[in-house]
Amino acid sequence: MAQEYCSEIAPPLLLSGSDRDLDLESTLQELQLYNFQVEISCTGTEVAKVFEKNPLLPGVILVEQGKYTGMISQRRLLEFFIRPYGQELFFSQPLSVIYSYARTPILILPETTPILAAMQLALRRSPELLAEPVVVQTVHDTYKLLDIQQLNIASWQIRGIETQVRYERSQAQMIQNDKMANLGRLVDGIAHEILDPVGFIWGNLTYVSNYSQDLLKLIAAYESKLSSPCEEINYLKQEIEFDFLEPDLLQALTSIRTGAERLKKLVISLQNFCHIDEVYPKPADLHACIDNILLIINSRIQGEIEIIRNYGRLPPISCFIGQLHQVFMNLLSHSVDLLLDEAVRHRLNPIKQTNKPRIEITTEVISQESTTPEVPDSRWVAIYIQDNGPGISDKLKQQILESFSVEKRANKETSLAVSYRIITARHGGKFNLSSEVGVGTKFTILLPLL
Repeated sequence: MAQEYCSEIAPPLLLSGSDRDLDLESTLQELQLYNFQVEISCTGTEVAKVFEKNPLLPGVILVEQGKYTGMISQRRLLEFFIRPYGQELFFSQPLSVIYSYARTPILILPETTPILAAMQLALRRSPELLAEPVVVQTVHDTYKLLDIQQLNIASWQIRGIETQVRYERSQAQMIQNDKMANLGRLVDGIAHEILDPVGFIWGNLTYVSNYSQDLLKLIAAYESKLSSPCEEINYLKQEIEFDFLEPDLLQALTSIRTGAERLKKLVISLQNFCHIDEVYPKPADLHACIDNILLIINSRIQGEIEIIRNYGRLPPISCFIGQLHQVFMNLLSHSVDLLLDEAVRHRLNPIKQTNKPRIEITTEVISQESTTPEVPDSRWVAIYIQDNGPGISDKLKQQILESFSVEKRANKETSLAVSYRIITARHGGKFNLSSEVGVGTKFTILLPLL
């Protein structure tokens, strides 16, 4: 077959793509590409013979002394030949002449271009160019042809995969939400069971304290009336260490009261954290919400991290309080993890001087001026959560910000992305992340004040 072509025409070659299945990140180099390059000095007749024997060829790459010059599609070339007097005018002419007449915008894409992005670029062309093949540039600076139908089929395959992935993710999210709802009911039930005995302890502590005081008064009255206690009583007082027992009893009752109070607050915080939101938002106290989360994670931060609360005067906020509990848990846990890791590194390398790990929580009501006179100024509740940790690198911060975007579909949904969606989509608020390496990270939440 090779001798039927002129010496400047190499037989067309179909290059197979990757063996692996297409996925959401597949690129053009994984598709079937045509490698058919012809010197621009060859005639249209010679190329027409090649198209006759290879009807699936989308076109021909034109080169001059091995350097890329352009591309003519098979469809465009045949249009010239079937014109009136087209064969007499163009059959014997070199391709350079035909190309000068057929010059049209050519879509050239790197082989690393994602298939979905390539399809979007191809569809943006003018209608008369939609059937034109795409020129793919390889990393070795060579040029190949991609049939637009092949790109279209691959794009639809990936769209099907994307739909399946979305469906599976939605099912997994529904299962996860059902699990969390069941877990919330379970924890709420356990908390309720804990509160019952705590209530018994708390309710009886007052009586026990009063009874103890009365018994001590009775013993003191007996001692004042007995001029000389018998040896048996003195021996018993020494055996039970009465002089120590009397003041320590009051301290023990105070400790029991403190412990019962802390346990009661912790259980109530767990109940609030597991709160299942209703269909409509309800007014809630954001400060109590934040304090509940701090109480739950107190065992992790105690003695290691300093918590600074700069609470402003906030009105009740109409919100889904259960979801906001999840947001504050995600953000505070993120800061705590970074600060604890930094504290461990500091202990391993004590020469490096660092400040005490600190999380500062600030709340206030702010106003934002409207850009149009018709729209009044807006009022927002601002919550700032800032730490003095190691900060987030620019690369990681870019990945986090991309996970917030709908266009950039993250393979794994992160807790920060969930928090972003709750604030923006569910509450119509704003969520911002700023971080500097060596300085710290700051989360800014704005909730509309209706």
